[in-house]
Amino acid sequence: MGLGNEASSSSSRLDPAPLLPPHGGDGAGKLSSQPKTFANVFIAVVGAGVLGLPYTFSRTGWAAGSILLLSVAALTFYCMMLLVACRRRLADEHPKIASFGDLGDAVFGGPGRHAVDTMLVLSQASFCVGYLIFISNTMAHLYPVFAPSSNALLSPKALFIWAMLPFQLGLNSIKTLTLLAPLSIFADVVDLGAMGVVLGQDVSTWLAKPPPVFAFGGVSAILYGIGVSVYAFEGIGMVLPLEAEAANKKKFGITLGLSMGFIAVMYGLFGAMGYIAFGDATRDIITTNLGTGWLSAAVQLGLCINLFFTMPVMMHPVYEVAERLLHGKRYCWWLRWLLVLVVGLSAMYVPNFTDFLALVGSSVCVLLGFVLPASFHLKVFGAEMAWPGVLGDLLLVVLGLALAVFGTYTSLLQIFHSSSA
Repeated sequence: MGLGNEASSSSSRLDPAPLLPPHGGDGAGKLSSQPKTFANVFIAVVGAGVLGLPYTFSRTGWAAGSILLLSVAALTFYCMMLLVACRRRLADEHPKIASFGDLGDAVFGGPGRHAVDTMLVLSQASFCVGYLIFISNTMAHLYPVFAPSSNALLSPKALFIWAMLPFQLGLNSIKTLTLLAPLSIFADVVDLGAMGVVLGQDVSTWLAKPPPVFAFGGVSAILYGIGVSVYAFEGIGMVLPLEAEAANKKKFGITLGLSMGFIAVMYGLFGAMGYIAFGDATRDIITTNLGTGWLSAAVQLGLCINLFFTMPVMMHPVYEVAERLLHGKRYCWWLRWLLVLVVGLSAMYVPNFTDFLALVGSSVCVLLGFVLPASFHLKVFGAEMAWPGVLGDLLLVVLGLALAVFGTYTSLLQIFHSSSA
């Protein structure tokens, strides 16, 4: 999940995704065809987080990074289909399952919904922290107008965040964000444009002077790569709305698999080429490796503007849960402002964009993307599955928990190391 992809998953909590008609519309003509479903999956998954993949490959090696991306894509697709299978099995008893949280409630009751809501809130807030890190680091790179400071609250990155906060407080006070939802499509257009510009720069840089690169890194680098890869493919919150709006539900799995495979190949090419072009000089945000021409500046500014206006959409699920728990489901501007300030302060203290992606991917996204789907599937189908199926779900839960523990630990170590460097 990259950074732009979550706008689609968050907007699904408000209104359907931009390319989707209202859920429950009459007539097959109002449902999504296979090409439109393919496009919706692409929108839900691809985001600006892809710009951190080349730096990840510089840690894992180009071969290991490619293998990790393909493996995580396959595992994410499998877990998405687990959720679809659970919803289809429970459709007669629970016909109104429209979201991941609804499924959690149908399977485990209140605790199931709370688990999903907690993970979604943590992931959405973390994505917004990533947004602010990306924007502030990019602006500090493009416009080095502030003097360096050892104080995290007064660093160039922090000063750009302080400058953004008044505007974000205003935007996040808006009750209805429907008009901002189409920015999720704009996000992917800008992302694809940025990827095209970066790939062109990669090729010319590599042809001019190929740097030394390696294929495989150490164990800690592999865990780091898994975290970023999981983050890059984080879009599991959208799979149930997408499947519900698919006109041909029998072929939804094929369409989803083709889209995920296409994204995985695109991600692998982008990550590998970025690392092969710049080697050890690859930065945590690959766009900052570009030259100073107007095109690279336009791409970076476009990404910043897009993420700036997408952040209120991303934060809305956080407000829904917070206002439900703390303010009786009523709109509360001061609670929203407090949450925006917490997100802003968190972004000031994180030194590296991709390190933060690895932390979020290793912790929240692993639990949301792997552990919960396998747990739900085991609960729904456990009594009728043969032992290989039960063992598969159990292994996925254990593997996910192990990755969450060790991946979070190594990601925190890297963040602390970057902070002290």
